[in-house]
Order: sequence, then C-alpha cells, then structure tokens
Amino acid sequence: MAKIYIVPTPIGNLDDITLRAINVLKDVDLILCEDTRRSKKLLVHYEIETPLRSHHKFNEHQEVDIIIEKIKSGTKVALISDAGTPGISDPGYLIVRTCIQNNIEIDCLPGPTAFVPALINSGIPSDKFIFEGFLPLKKGRKTRLEILSREERTMVFYESPHKILKTLNDFLIHFGSNRKVSISRELTKIYEETIRGTIHSVLESLTEKSIKGEIVVIVEGYKLSK
Repeated sequence: MAKIYIVPTPIGNLDDITLRAINVLKDVDLILCEDTRRSKKLLVHYEIETPLRSHHKFNEHQEVDIIIEKIKSGTKVALISDAGTPGISDPGYLIVRTCIQNNIEIDCLPGPTAFVPALINSGIPSDKFIFEGFLPLKKGRKTRLEILSREERTMVFYESPHKILKTLNDFLIHFGSNRKVSISRELTKIYEETIRGTIHSVLESLTEKSIKGEIVVIVEGYKLSK
C-alpha cells in the first residue's frame, strides 16, 4: 500500500532523534525537506545517503501532485521539516490532506516538538492549553488578541527574536501586566534559556539584552475574578 512517512527531526541537539526515525530516513527513496542545505547536515551526521527534495511553503502547492504521483508509483517518501515535527507551524498539512484524499497511508512518527518542553518547564498549568503558533502580523492580530484576552486555558505561541518585544507589548495591552509568562529560546542548544515572570517583568528583562534564537512563549490563561 502507498505510504508517506512524517518524520520529526531534532529542534537543536542532534541527539534528539529516535532510532526509528533514522531507520526510516535511511530506508526511503526520497526525503522532502524545507532547506536541503540544513537537512543535509543531519543526514551527514547519521550517515544517511537518501536524496533530498525541497518542499517548503513557497512551492508545496506546485509540488504536491508530483509527490503524490511518485508515491503512487512506488517511491518510498518521507517528509521532514528544518526542525521538529512537520505540520506544526511548518509545511505538512497540505501533503497529508492530499495523501488522505488519494488513499495514501500516513505514518507519523512521534518525536521532537518545541512547544512541549517549553510548556512543561514553564511552571504554568499544562493540563489544558491551546496552541496558537505565530500570531497574525497585521490583519486580524488585534482581533485575535482581544479574543485570547479571555481565554482561560494556557496559551502557547511561537515567535521570532526580532518580533518578541512587540508581541510582549501587545500582550501587556491585551492581557495586562501581571499575567504570568514564560519565554523559552534556543531549546536543547548550548545557550538554552527560559525566563519566567509577569509580562511586565519579562518584557523589562528582554529589553535589556540581545535576543537570539527561535522562541516559544507560554502565557497564563485568564482567571475569572471571584
């Protein structure tokens, strides 16, 4: 039966990959990836010689039908992203949906996802949460924040280093200064760091330092006044 493998890759530390993931990447005929140069480093590290093909948000709509035909013809294909699990703020949804429409089996391996360790080590309740990913840059941003201001579950966001201060300022306006927040950056890497506190205190702390690395933001949910 035709099948595609969805394979999570390390978010930083190259040791964070499963044996099954390595075996799948060695066994398939083709690996779809966002950036062939970046993925090549992972493949070289684990002596994987499988060919790579670019599959990213700018070409996935043009590529998806070609990939489907390859899988139907017997080509064993795996999809990876630059880091973490494909489909979580990365390409993956479109090809999975199209595979399902074409009766192609989906085999999604478990593995690294940045928001899980960030959520656990935040100290903010993790029993109920929502994943928001990246907020809209302009259109719809204010409306979304207004809706989320009354969200009672813990909220999870992704953010880039050059936009984190703007995002925290927006949180300050819509969520208030005393809402708890946790900022995790460079997860699993040498300079991994988590900063916890109120939105106000964390914003002050980050304003005074150089910010690098992709960031996961965990925000405490709204608490109903008693």
